[in-house]
Amino acid sequence: MTDYIYTAVTKDGKKVKGTISANTQSRAMAMLREQGLVPTKVEQQTLLNKELNISIGGGVKPRDLSVFCRQFQSILAAGVTIVEALGMLVDQTENKTFAKAIKETQTSVQKGSTLAEAMKAHPKVYPPILVNMVEAGEASGSLETAMERMSVQFEKSAKLKALVKKAMMYPIVIIIVAIGVLIAMSLLVIPQFAEMFESMGSELPGITKAVMAFSDFLMHKWYLLILIVVVVAIAVTAFAKTETGQVVFGTIAIKAPIFGKLSVKTASASFARTISTLMAAGIPLSEALDITSRSMKNIHFKRALQAAKKEVEQGTNLSEPLRRSGLFPMMIPQMIKIGEETGNIDGMLIKAADYYEDEVEIATGSLTTLMEPMIIVVLGAIVAVLVLAMYMPMIDMYSGMEEL
Repeated sequence: MTDYIYTAVTKDGKKVKGTISANTQSRAMAMLREQGLVPTKVEQQTLLNKELNISIGGGVKPRDLSVFCRQFQSILAAGVTIVEALGMLVDQTENKTFAKAIKETQTSVQKGSTLAEAMKAHPKVYPPILVNMVEAGEASGSLETAMERMSVQFEKSAKLKALVKKAMMYPIVIIIVAIGVLIAMSLLVIPQFAEMFESMGSELPGITKAVMAFSDFLMHKWYLLILIVVVVAIAVTAFAKTETGQVVFGTIAIKAPIFGKLSVKTASASFARTISTLMAAGIPLSEALDITSRSMKNIHFKRALQAAKKEVEQGTNLSEPLRRSGLFPMMIPQMIKIGEETGNIDGMLIKAADYYEDEVEIATGSLTTLMEPMIIVVLGAIVAVLVLAMYMPMIDMYSGMEEL
């Protein structure tokens, strides 16, 4: 097989470029025509003309995957072949990283690989749940159904992430504004008061000395503050990647006073939606637990599902190890137990997923409402400290003058 670079025109007159693998140049042109393209230029790929695909960032998000699955399902339903469908999706995908992966997937399928095998070559683009669903869909002849289910899965996943980000965005913005105000006052306002206090020659209160020292540090040794922030950020990031760090931050995420319940509900919704989608496609429970555990962000939930997998393989019902783990809300093991008794685990889990996704949305709104007065109190405390630091010496001075 030889790689050829081509320029072609689509049925609607759009000019497209890409690469295709074929035994000969004439075969490459014939393959393009089979895809509904009119080739205008086809030449063998060399180091000189090889197309460079450079993308900074460009990660594939759940929303991208949802659109991909939805479009793929629609195209397949219209009777288009998998190879042609992938070619059409390359043109429609704006994310360069994703488009490149789809193009390489198309090339692999053209060479004789199954779609699932071709996707496995790009683990950073196609998550394990999608690969396994495609594999199950190809084996059962229901690839369209698998893609439809995955589009819903990724839509729900994107919505959950958006809700969590929404909950975090407000306090982060306020904190940044507070830090900006603090730095501005320390650099512009406090130095003017400092000069006045020095000319007075009187003893300053401790709070004033502390604020003036902080202002002096920002003005003359600001680079040390930046260095400390960078070092701490690198150290925390490196620690978070270790197993101990994952345990520590995972525990904080679950036990945090305000965010703990939101974290648990988000994990429960993600677990229920993912495993129900896999089981509905006919994937065995043990394998579904393994795939779902790898998709969980919190190491405690990951470990709990891996332990549950081992017990399920030994004949234990899934509801038992999940109940004993103490991580999931009691509704999860109870719903699973009902599903085990009725033979409809995936159906009960879908209902649980719907419930906890609604709970996450409600919790997000409540969290934002709860944090507003807390943030106002914190900002008020910062302003109060600065005001006291500036005006306490003046109050002391006026008091001394009155005594005279």
